[in-house]
Amino acid sequence: MKTDHMAPSSSADGVVWDLRPLYAATDDEQLGKDLALALDRAVTFETRYRGKVANLDAVGLRDALIELQNLRELTDTPAIYAHLLHAGKTDEAEHGRLVALTQEKATAINRHLIFFDLEWVQVDDGQAETLLQDSRLEDFAYLLELERRYKPHRLPEGEEQILDEKANTGSRAWGRLFEEVTSRLTADVTVDGQVRTLGQAETLALSYHPDRDTRKSAADGMTATLETNLHALSYIFNVRLQDHATDDRIRSYPSPMTARCLSNQIEQSSVDALVEACVSGFPIVARYYRLKQKLLGLSELFDYDRYAPLSSDLPSYNWATAQDIVLESYNEFSSTLGGIARRAFAERWIDAELRPGKRGGAFSMGGTTTTHPYILANYTDTVRDVMTVAHEMGHTVHQFLSYGVGYLQAHTPLTTAETASVFGEMIVFRRLLDAQTSDRAKLGLLASKIEDHFATVFRQIAMHNFEYRAHVARRKEGELSTDRLSELWFEANSEMFGDSVILRDDYRVWWSYIPHFIRTPFYVHAYAFGDLLVLGLVQRYQEQGNAFVPRYIEMLSKGGSVSPIALMEPLGINLGDPAFWSQGVKVLDELVSEAESLAEAIA
Repeated sequence: MKTDHMAPSSSADGVVWDLRPLYAATDDEQLGKDLALALDRAVTFETRYRGKVANLDAVGLRDALIELQNLRELTDTPAIYAHLLHAGKTDEAEHGRLVALTQEKATAINRHLIFFDLEWVQVDDGQAETLLQDSRLEDFAYLLELERRYKPHRLPEGEEQILDEKANTGSRAWGRLFEEVTSRLTADVTVDGQVRTLGQAETLALSYHPDRDTRKSAADGMTATLETNLHALSYIFNVRLQDHATDDRIRSYPSPMTARCLSNQIEQSSVDALVEACVSGFPIVARYYRLKQKLLGLSELFDYDRYAPLSSDLPSYNWATAQDIVLESYNEFSSTLGGIARRAFAERWIDAELRPGKRGGAFSMGGTTTTHPYILANYTDTVRDVMTVAHEMGHTVHQFLSYGVGYLQAHTPLTTAETASVFGEMIVFRRLLDAQTSDRAKLGLLASKIEDHFATVFRQIAMHNFEYRAHVARRKEGELSTDRLSELWFEANSEMFGDSVILRDDYRVWWSYIPHFIRTPFYVHAYAFGDLLVLGLVQRYQEQGNAFVPRYIEMLSKGGSVSPIALMEPLGINLGDPAFWSQGVKVLDELVSEAESLAEAIA
């Protein structure tokens, strides 16, 4: 018996966010008024400052930056609202229309603002340095310094305006198309003898199902729906690869990753050291999965077995329980963080229910300094979902705390963007582990956490290697066929698993649903960066106890107003030291050893 398009359900039914702090509805007159006001203020800003940036003293430059900051936030507020609406229901035509409208209006506003950064980077180095050292610009000094690093890659103003406008029908448009295509994906999966048509989030969640046939059916269903859409997804990826190459050529970036490293405020050498440390740790992955195969009693471990639970003793967690666990964990660590998390649940900052057309995965969007962040999740009552909520709540408290440095600097580079999220997972994991009553359940939860670390560190580096090779291949070979992309994907993942997991041919196409490759090229290694960084922070917490907490909160509160290296120095972490990343990989090795010992004890 087959039931078509069964309505998705979980204990989070009805948990939807309240977007009214932004706007009342898509036809809210205030939205249009804000866009019109932003355009008027942008024109006034241009009239006041065009051709005069080089002549501004510290007070004048500060005044200009404050107005620019207010303008950026006013412009972004409608776009944030549109993005959240669209993510919550991508198949609603009005939501897509609003995304397009806000993008086009933002481009029109930005046309009057582009000159400012261009004039600032042309200010004489000596004069700029004098301004940067002036105490009256202290709050904006790092922002101004960062902007000057882009000087070799800036174009004349007219060309910058053209590129910004064309992005609406280029990278931004392809990103939206990818999101709309993948959010509509459904798969036919056999669950408890019944064929169900499920959305992407529910299908992928079945990768963690204890029944092997169900896991295989979910993987087969996912493969089938990806293959059905593979022509479009391959083309979208190829266009983004070439679009990125074109940007690099136009802006004189020497390699595919140069722009991302500049944006992330880190040297390529540090990324290389991170990747090298993780690749050297790939044997740890193979070692763990050989243990898992033995514990599951399987003669062979296939790709659809990777996330099979080791213990049936692990309970499910309804939404109310998950909320309690996250709140108690955050509050125990810090009443400040716990207070923000409590507001997030109570004031409906979270959208967690499953519904057709909703974007898959999870995210936290920073919102505005006059409102608050918003969390999107797809909650299916598993322990992994509890960890996802803990992860996104980490982003939310980070974003909320960073409002104090102002909108322009509240956003962190990707290098530190995952810090609070992964740390949040860690403090929740410890509470969940302590709550288990049997060694077998503890092993099951420990294995789940090891797999989360592997997914965040080693898998992301495998994806990074695939992405980098795809960009290089596109520049050397021209448009890449689906088979060529699948070959690169299979190669990168095989390097990680070795002979411990049998990757079927079906798995070759699973590159095609990863949104980061389309939305934010070279994002994925930031997850590994953040996870290994957090392992270092946890060590500091264990060493320093409660004295660590205010230092940690201060670090989060600085947002992107200082460099990642300077941000971590007060916590005793040197991001420029290659050995730091190896230490993090060693911690993962020790977790596998702990699992091996626990498995031996209960054998």
